[in-house]
Amino acid sequence: MAKVVVDAMAMQRALTRITYEIIEHNKGIDGLVILGIKTRGVYLAQRIASRLKQLENASVPVGELDVTQYRDDIEHDSQDTDPKVTISKIDFPVTDKKVILVDDVLYTGRTIRAAMSAIMDLGRPKQINLAVLVDRGHRELPIRADFVGKNIPSSQQERIKVSVSEIDGHDSVEIIER
Repeated sequence: MAKVVVDAMAMQRALTRITYEIIEHNKGIDGLVILGIKTRGVYLAQRIASRLKQLENASVPVGELDVTQYRDDIEHDSQDTDPKVTISKIDFPVTDKKVILVDDVLYTGRTIRAAMSAIMDLGRPKQINLAVLVDRGHRELPIRADFVGKNIPSSQQERIKVSVSEIDGHDSVEIIER
């Protein structure tokens, strides 16, 4: 059984609030770049960048980060001698930049740890901040979000499903009982 906890308007408000917090925290958008974690984090990152452009009248570079090869909780084939080719799309430097890392749900922290490793392979940013639409708790690593759209305490038997119109045809966040 699924229960909608965030509808389209609430998601839009949460992303707008995150955008204002990013501007306030960074005292503007100078030196800022945004990296969305594939898949839904990319679309959320693009929405935040679009709102930043409306508010600050300047564009912020947005990249797509695929962290699959950096995950420690996914079985990698040790027989495979060729590294997995990821399809990250980042055509700007991250060295000495303020990176805003965007994901849909913060859960154990393992995806974010993998993302930070991927970013460090690209260069040495001045700072990395994390923006998430949903923080559901249950951390396994000492990672916290700097910008949170909504805290949704949940049990480990529940699943949080984020839908974005670009992929799913509508915007929502649902709690699904397993």
